[in-house]
Amino acid sequence: MARIIPIATDKDRAEAITAATEVLMRQRPVAIPTETVYGLAADATHPAAITSIYETKGRPRFNPLICHMADLAMAERYAVFDPLSRKLAEAFWPGPLTLVLPLQENCGIHPLATAGLDSVGIRVPVGFTAELIRNLGRPLAAPSANSSGRISPTTAQHVAADLGQKIDVIIDGGACPVGVESTIVKVEGGDVRLLRPGGIAVEAIEAVIGTVISRPKASGTAAIEAPGMLASHYAPDASVRLNATSVAQDEALIAFGSGDISGAAGAKALFNLSPVGDLAEAASNLFDYLKRADASGAKGIAVAAIPNEGLGEAINDRLMRAAAPRGTEE
Repeated sequence: MARIIPIATDKDRAEAITAATEVLMRQRPVAIPTETVYGLAADATHPAAITSIYETKGRPRFNPLICHMADLAMAERYAVFDPLSRKLAEAFWPGPLTLVLPLQENCGIHPLATAGLDSVGIRVPVGFTAELIRNLGRPLAAPSANSSGRISPTTAQHVAADLGQKIDVIIDGGACPVGVESTIVKVEGGDVRLLRPGGIAVEAIEAVIGTVISRPKASGTAAIEAPGMLASHYAPDASVRLNATSVAQDEALIAFGSGDISGAAGAKALFNLSPVGDLAEAASNLFDYLKRADASGAKGIAVAAIPNEGLGEAINDRLMRAAAPRGTEE
């Protein structure tokens, strides 16, 4: 079973850096906390390390991995930044924004991490993970620390329950404050294209660039350019039903706000993403409540309507993929 190392004190943090670096140097993955979700991290420059991520998750190798950097200066050694991408990096890093950029020639990121593409998704995370990358001296490829296609983890306990028998170390940084994966964008010809909504609202990005972002194609029809673009993903065992106005007795209900849902009192289990209708609170609770609803023994999970604005766009993206027909997941 994986060793869980907390990082509540400076001493804990130093121990965690040392232990995680030792595992990473053996080309083994480590579960790490970020502000978005917990990641399953390994050296992005080493083929055996990257293979260990795919094998641990059961992830198809046509799906690229986000490479995490310590800072913008490090990112510039691995990717080519156009002026608009640099502007976005300076505005939102460290933070939950991933930029898909052309690879620098012979930069060292292994093709297994990029699924053979000539571009790479790069993010600079907040806090511990950036420290770990700086100590290792190499970027970390790090998808979410869960079995492929399943609900993303937002606590160390989520990781332990899923992958604890497959990995050596889990760094426990507490609950992830953002709770959904990063927003992914790509600059093409001066335009910014959204590949995946996430922890930064599209409106915030548009305020920085001064123009409207182009939205992705319908789910499942776009080429795979970045993580989280497969039609079915984030899936619990129970079926998921969206925009519910009623709930059956054999269903769990995930509500939002104070709206009435017919049959709520008789639901198998009841969770409210945010009783006051706060989308940031809802995002931080989303994956945890999906896991808890799935564990309730309910046949299905009914989810109330979520406003499709701000972080609601990322929440609805994850819910639509969780509710999609199975068989096309990671």
